[in-house]
Amino acid sequence: MNSEKKCEVLCSQSNKPVTLTVEQSRLVAERISEDYYVHLIADNLPVATRLELYSNRDGDDKKKEKDVQFEHGYRLGFTDVNKIYLHNHLSFILYYHREDLEEDQEHTYRVVRFEVIPQSIRLEDLKTDEKSSCTLPEGTNSSPQEIDPTKENQLYFTYSVHWEESDIKWASRWDTYLTMSDVQIHWFSIINSVVVVFFLSGILSMIIIRTLRKDIANYNKEDDIEDTMEESGWKLVHGDVFRPPQYPMILSSLLGSGIQLFCMILIVIFVAMLGMLSPSSRGALMTTACFLFMFMGVFGGFSAGRLYRTLKGHRWKKGAFCTATLYPGVVFGICFVLNCFIWGKHSSGAVPFPTMVALLCMWFGISLPLVYLGYYFGFRKQPYDNPVRTNQIPRQIPEQRWYMNRFVGILMAGILPFGAMFIELFFIFSAIWENQFYYLFGFLFLVFIILVVSCSQISIVMVYFQLCAEDYRWWWRNFLVSGGSAFYVLVYAIFYFVNKLDIVEFIPSLLYFGYTALMVLSFWLLTGTIGFYAAYMFVRKIYAAVKID
Repeated sequence: MNSEKKCEVLCSQSNKPVTLTVEQSRLVAERISEDYYVHLIADNLPVATRLELYSNRDGDDKKKEKDVQFEHGYRLGFTDVNKIYLHNHLSFILYYHREDLEEDQEHTYRVVRFEVIPQSIRLEDLKTDEKSSCTLPEGTNSSPQEIDPTKENQLYFTYSVHWEESDIKWASRWDTYLTMSDVQIHWFSIINSVVVVFFLSGILSMIIIRTLRKDIANYNKEDDIEDTMEESGWKLVHGDVFRPPQYPMILSSLLGSGIQLFCMILIVIFVAMLGMLSPSSRGALMTTACFLFMFMGVFGGFSAGRLYRTLKGHRWKKGAFCTATLYPGVVFGICFVLNCFIWGKHSSGAVPFPTMVALLCMWFGISLPLVYLGYYFGFRKQPYDNPVRTNQIPRQIPEQRWYMNRFVGILMAGILPFGAMFIELFFIFSAIWENQFYYLFGFLFLVFIILVVSCSQISIVMVYFQLCAEDYRWWWRNFLVSGGSAFYVLVYAIFYFVNKLDIVEFIPSLLYFGYTALMVLSFWLLTGTIGFYAAYMFVRKIYAAVKID
């Protein structure tokens, strides 16, 4: 602590330079051309490279304002005119804060910032002595250290440490890493989304409430007009609207997993918004999410069991097993296959085998029993009460117009929720794939609420149109159509891959699309569940309001 180092040599015995073999040189050159970064940690702070951007392009030099941004880690090297250079000298700058103490007590030092200035200095320009210390070349007359991938390369790895006192308090030492230059964009996009969503909500609610009032008033009028006017619209399908769909077990299992996901995401975002999951505790977000998903199995099981009972299902044990294994099984399978590829590359990013086994034990030891418990109570509870009786013989469905097609429905229903969260999705993608911290959970919480509202509304509108077209098979269709925004997320992920990322190799591309598939699947389950329950409540409400002989 607080000891300066002018220049020290690393990794060399008796002052001989390090020799990189042809194979090592080729690997280093490849990694530099692929824009690899190096990440170091000192006192739980990640290293950052300072980037100074000048905001006023025109005008005098004096008026130029420096806009300082930080990049996480430092670049392994750089390329210049088809030559590859390695950063082999690191100048560390550690900022410390001295705590104010009473007299006669020693000062305590706290590291509050960790910066690095990487340099490339060739072997001939570095002078070393016996004590493995070195002298840096004066001024700017040194050449960078080139790496030739076709032959052996000799070089020194050196570093220097400089300490500076700082006014930053220990509590706010993460602020420099989290300062983002685009908070205004965030506010703008959120206000934009809120305005659009509330505007649309107002219009939708007005249309639907007015049409419904008219419908219900018409349907509830006395019988004297009935002879003159033929009935049409959603009242006609009252005897079939609650007819159980095909595959009720799979539907209730998927909706159960959707409820489990919804509870987990809501709690995680809320806790993170209160600042309990800061990026300084690495992996806290993921760990919390996994544990919460396991424990939310009770709610998932309960809602799945009750819905399965409502859909006239009988085999509750099989249904509970299906709920506990269908979605988690798919997720675990995809992750395991992707992890095998990462193991094959000997990457440090692979999940170790014991961790995999621990996750399996959590799944079968915590999640499965909890889902069974919830399912048992949900299945024993009174089923949802449907306001109208179902006829014995199903009625014929008239031919549907082209716009009642499922895929057209998905395209129409997905655009509003996707538009509301599009900007946030961009920030989340760049946090995952472009080496940045994501910490704006307050914004995320707002976006999540907007998403829930817009999904519910769109779903209600879609189910209303479908019932007006006298098509009563709404269960599965509504679940698929409400998750329509997941299709747009997939399209956006492909666009992001092509335009923003320059990934050329097979395994990184496979990882990208594997994890994207998981995101899209989870997102579809989440939005589909929100939409389904909104539509189900709506259908029960409107049929309870009409008089049916």
